[in-house]
Amino acid sequence: MSTQELYSELVTRLKKTSLLASCSAVLGWDEQVNMPPQGAEHRANQLALLAGMTHEQSTSSRVGELLSQLDEADDLGPEGSDQRVIVREARRNYDRATKLPQRLVEEISRTTTLAQQAWVGARKARDYSQFQSWLEQVLNLKREEAEAIGYGDGQPYDALLDDYEPGATAAAVQAAFEPLRDELVPLVAAIGESSHKPNSSIVTRSYPVSAQREFGLKAAEAIGFSFDAGRLDIAAHPFCSGFGPGDCRLTTRYDEHHFPGAFFGTLHEAGHGIYEQGLNGDAFGTALGESVSLGIHESQSRMWENLVGRSHPFWEFFYPQAQQAFPEALGNVPLDDFHRAVNDVRPSFIRVEADEVTYNLHIMLRFELEQAMLSGDLKPVDVPAVWNETFTRYFGITPEHDSDGCLQDIHWSAGLLGYFPTYALGNMYAAQFFESADRDLGDLSDMFRRGEFAPLKDWLRKNIHQQGKRYHAQQLVQHVTGEPLSHAPLMRHLNNRFKPLYELN
Repeated sequence: MSTQELYSELVTRLKKTSLLASCSAVLGWDEQVNMPPQGAEHRANQLALLAGMTHEQSTSSRVGELLSQLDEADDLGPEGSDQRVIVREARRNYDRATKLPQRLVEEISRTTTLAQQAWVGARKARDYSQFQSWLEQVLNLKREEAEAIGYGDGQPYDALLDDYEPGATAAAVQAAFEPLRDELVPLVAAIGESSHKPNSSIVTRSYPVSAQREFGLKAAEAIGFSFDAGRLDIAAHPFCSGFGPGDCRLTTRYDEHHFPGAFFGTLHEAGHGIYEQGLNGDAFGTALGESVSLGIHESQSRMWENLVGRSHPFWEFFYPQAQQAFPEALGNVPLDDFHRAVNDVRPSFIRVEADEVTYNLHIMLRFELEQAMLSGDLKPVDVPAVWNETFTRYFGITPEHDSDGCLQDIHWSAGLLGYFPTYALGNMYAAQFFESADRDLGDLSDMFRRGEFAPLKDWLRKNIHQQGKRYHAQQLVQHVTGEPLSHAPLMRHLNNRFKPLYELN
């Protein structure tokens, strides 16, 4: 067979595997949005079957043969060409997948499906003991996964982190977080000591859920999410699931007396969705139709949620519409007071509702605990106590119950250990990309005041979304911004926004 025939067969197989994986994604979405509780056992079996089938396809000996021949092909194109990128990433995925026994893949899928349902019940009951045994099972399976994949001279956590942020290690993440934490802690302290506090009660008035939904839909569409190719539903934990070209699902959750939760959660998930909708649909199933990493994915959601959505220019455009949507809550509230309220900085328990300044501390806490759990230094039975102790040390407040503490996130029940660091990396990526976009496009603030969000979306689509996995995350940052990843842009953003709001020097 010619090189092009080999390449064509590989791409056909990659697309078939991705189609099968997308079927699992549909069932996973349905589990969180529609499935009745008693369907958990059957759904676990369905997803385990599909996970095994997907693994079998992705690790077939024929894929290995194709890759071996294409690795040596001289006529595939130059380094960095589309075909070389697709083969390179297919090789990476194949090498990783073939290290995992199909039995383990199926068992992880089945166990995490059941664990997620147990987590929902435990969170609702505020009772960690209902979830503890499931966490023990998940940890054992993820340790087995880490050992199967290998981690060189590093630690088991590196093997899991690499699945979400290719090439990253715990040591490198720690090195990136340390200068950020060193500058965040005094900023949080200075804000806490400021006498210029926003009136946070503005955002806890009555905001009817139906009006919240309509306003959130309008804002998500305005920033560029297409509801012809997506939808918004309710789930216990907000998320975005891209099934493939033309079908991207968002979820959020509503609280009548907490406007920021659903609104900024919707903007956040819409940011993920804009990335999914911006991928090259023709390249679905290959590296050029996939997101770079979860950190880069998170950069898109945090950018729209925070750098855009919590900015004063954004609300100069949207606030009159908000006053129309919520006349009783906002009718007599000045724009500046509302803007200060949605940028209120104070230690809080719930990560997804945390302000920009303290958010990264939530991530650093989880990063610390995850490594300890995986290594065995932190036993599942001790998680609530150690969580509360660490949280008190980081934030100066202590959760009153487990649902505000170690039960608040779905990630551990879903087996997503190694995922959390990508959130803080995403904040760093977002600020650095935003500075470059502002430099390239002109004054983004003026555009936002006029309700013009397409220029930023188009810039992101060209420079990030359409690149697929041509570059790994660190390479992409360097390529787009001309600089390696740094905490400095994020700190510039936080200082520029919050020092004036709190009248700090």
